[in-house]
Amino acid sequence: MSFLALIFALLVEQVRPMSDHSWLYRVLRQWADTLRQNLDAGQPRLAWLAWGLAVGAPTLLVLVVHWLLLFLIGWPVAMLWAMVVLYATLGFRQFSHHFTAIRDALSEGDEDLAREHFARWMGVAVTELPRTELLRHVIEHSVRHAHRHVFGVLAWFSILAAFGLGPAGAVFYRMSDLVAQRWRQSGQSQDWVSGHLQRVSQTGWARVDWFPARLTAAAFAVVGNFEEAVDCWRNHADRFPDDNDGVVLAATSGALNVRLGGEALRAAVEPAPWMSDAVAEPQDSESTPGRPPETAHLASVVGLVWRSVVMWLVLLALLTLARLLG
Repeated sequence: MSFLALIFALLVEQVRPMSDHSWLYRVLRQWADTLRQNLDAGQPRLAWLAWGLAVGAPTLLVLVVHWLLLFLIGWPVAMLWAMVVLYATLGFRQFSHHFTAIRDALSEGDEDLAREHFARWMGVAVTELPRTELLRHVIEHSVRHAHRHVFGVLAWFSILAAFGLGPAGAVFYRMSDLVAQRWRQSGQSQDWVSGHLQRVSQTGWARVDWFPARLTAAAFAVVGNFEEAVDCWRNHADRFPDDNDGVVLAATSGALNVRLGGEALRAAVEPAPWMSDAVAEPQDSESTPGRPPETAHLASVVGLVWRSVVMWLVLLALLTLARLLG
């Protein structure tokens, strides 16, 4: 059931992707904002309560609906529900159109247009960014988005679905990411976020993403240059400021033999004064070994991601077949 739901969700998402600005995501952001406004009193316990409600309530709702459909109506309807949830949480096309536009502009030799697309995507000023650095940032952000919108969702969905929890894992992962982003990016004075709530949301996200990040890195190693990916993962992941992103990006660097890491992009809008440096803007890192980024690496990134998706599907198909035969 999980495998079929995933296949149908991926197919539908390719044909009609759900926008990050859809009504569903607006409702979820409003839910996170409401909890922040009512529970953010600058206390650790209330911060964890707010995080637990923001992430746990939607997850529990999806789980209850899944069980009701499964036990009262039957597995076909429960599978349809899982497909709907996966369609809403898997976001392949939420970022791929940015990547495609940048790749096409670079292929046509229009670097100014490529910088314009990237600036619109990331919300940063990149007018003076050299071509090599533009390619490097595009690769890093594309891989990071692929992990958070696809492989992380697949990991938590697969794990919890194996225990009979349906698509709850996909919602758990997506809400953890959404809350971490929402409570970090509220930069207006009326959207004040306490330091405790920021730290809790980032800590919760780091814990939720710990295992999926390593699964993604392992998948990239298997479908890419295995020895180089593992070596870069072991020896250079700590060069990135974020532990989980560092694992994924280091494995990507080795799998594609491309140099990643370096000076981070700075936000075009100054962060609010109450935000800590660790949360306000990205941090610089040391570069990994490898070739300087080239336009050809963009096609390699696409191939790496799709081979990893196929590997996930094959593994899920084998697990589903084993359960049926067992």
